[in-house]
Amino acid sequence: MSAVPTFAHNNTFPLTLSQYDGHTSSPLIERTIGHYFDDIVKRYPDKLAIVMHHQGIRWSYQEYQAQIDELAAGLLAIGIQPGDRVGIWSPNNIEWCLTQFATAKIGAIMVCINPAYRPEELQYALNNVGCRAIICAEKFKSSNYLEMLYQLAPELHDCQPGQLTAAQLPSLECVIRMGHDASPGMFNFDQVKRPLNSADKIRLNAVAQELSPFDAINIQFTSGTTGNPKGATLSHHNILNNGLLVANAMQLSADDKLCIPVPLYHCFGMVLGNLSCISKGAAAIFPSDSFDPLTTLQVVEAEKCTALHGVPTMFIAQLEHPEFNQFDVSSLRTGVMAGATCPEEVMRRVQSLMYMEQVLIGYGQTECSPINNMTEIDSSVEKRVTTVGRALAHTQVKIVDEFGELVPIGQPGEVCSRGYGVMQCYWNDAEKTAATIDKDGWLHSGDIGEMDSEGYVKIVGRIKDMIIRGGENIYPREIEEKLYSHPDVQDAAVFGVQSDKYGEEVCVWIKVQPRAQIDEAAIRHFLTEKIAYFKVPRYIKFVEQYPMTVTGKIQKFKMRELMYQELYDDINRQQVSCA
Repeated sequence: MSAVPTFAHNNTFPLTLSQYDGHTSSPLIERTIGHYFDDIVKRYPDKLAIVMHHQGIRWSYQEYQAQIDELAAGLLAIGIQPGDRVGIWSPNNIEWCLTQFATAKIGAIMVCINPAYRPEELQYALNNVGCRAIICAEKFKSSNYLEMLYQLAPELHDCQPGQLTAAQLPSLECVIRMGHDASPGMFNFDQVKRPLNSADKIRLNAVAQELSPFDAINIQFTSGTTGNPKGATLSHHNILNNGLLVANAMQLSADDKLCIPVPLYHCFGMVLGNLSCISKGAAAIFPSDSFDPLTTLQVVEAEKCTALHGVPTMFIAQLEHPEFNQFDVSSLRTGVMAGATCPEEVMRRVQSLMYMEQVLIGYGQTECSPINNMTEIDSSVEKRVTTVGRALAHTQVKIVDEFGELVPIGQPGEVCSRGYGVMQCYWNDAEKTAATIDKDGWLHSGDIGEMDSEGYVKIVGRIKDMIIRGGENIYPREIEEKLYSHPDVQDAAVFGVQSDKYGEEVCVWIKVQPRAQIDEAAIRHFLTEKIAYFKVPRYIKFVEQYPMTVTGKIQKFKMRELMYQELYDDINRQQVSCA
């Protein structure tokens, strides 16, 4: 584990070189999530802690604590130890939240698994970090989680719960399913979570005393430029403090209610949502298992939420809902908008029509726990729509050239950050860790940015060949690798094209093998079986050649320009034909 650099807040304006240090006046928390949560419960035992609207759950902090401790004790009883990796594969629900805090209490490392994963992606994730257990929902939308687990581990049909030995999932011993039905080889969630006895309490306290705030507690997968996701490994100290500092930036208090329609498997939901709330004793309000604009508006009004999180497309969906004007959302004040640049018109409508005058723009990456830059509650509209703010407290941000030297203000370079929030490592991958975090502790984002004289950063491009669709990070190489395994595909080039709704959409240009017969539908079906739905390209084009450099490198920027022009021409033709 690398040491956390310390620094003084010593910015003088105007800046001449592109480095800004966040303030350090407020102290960081040096406690585990479990210890800190228990202290919050002592301060606010009867305050509302969590509402899971779609499950009819409404608990105070004291009630929440009791449920968490029951699951923590149950996990210990079935053999889960500190340091064991426990996967969570589910949409937003109370079981997800209980798992987050129960694993933290016993020092197990929670591994967030995307609810949209297909079997190949699940297998890679579980094996990459050596998950000993997985807690999963029964099904969600078109995904039948139990069916996929039985497909990967047919040995479940013939084993006792907790005693799995599977050829394709060698580290997995224990499957805990949600719901009331019985499934061969699996525990039921409510069977594991059980009332505490005196021995349980003694054991929970003993385990808690052995844990450190700097222990790894969470692994989040980030898609990799070379095809396979990497497990960003985060500690109590990383994510609890990021939650606290974002809560500070929102000026959150125990009287606030934060509506969280964003997914829990992202840092957005579990850190900026759950941990920001418990850092202040605020209430976490979950409207549904996944985002629905109408339900979110209904819950904001019913609960009188004071804060609301989302990516720009979520806010747009609510503002444009035909019933929007029927809801009183005047209780709203703040929240975080992240995942993509916010158009100015949307920002002004969110501030005026949704009363969120203090909405904040956040920027970062999973490897930063996740936020390293943020606007302030009194930042101008211009700063909120053209920049991603300044370095968060206890964080340094700089812009460097290809030699690692600071660039002058207003010049583009790579955005780098350093501080308490930088991950420990990519799980079991020292080489990729060293390629991302340099010897001085600076995390290299792969994003190209410019800093102004006040320290505000504008993102202008990416070194990494990454697509951001509706807040989801998508790496083209991962999709290309899957396409290369198709017998009729000779070559594939994946890139992003501009989208008013999602920021970017995925596009692929495919060269087919000689005499092969294949169409768009076949490609989509092939990919749907192998990757999460949001990675499946919206646009598929079959070509005979790519634009290339003289040295033979594909010029994706030219492909992007050509595709955008083609789509633009198609839209114009449709408008003419409809006139």
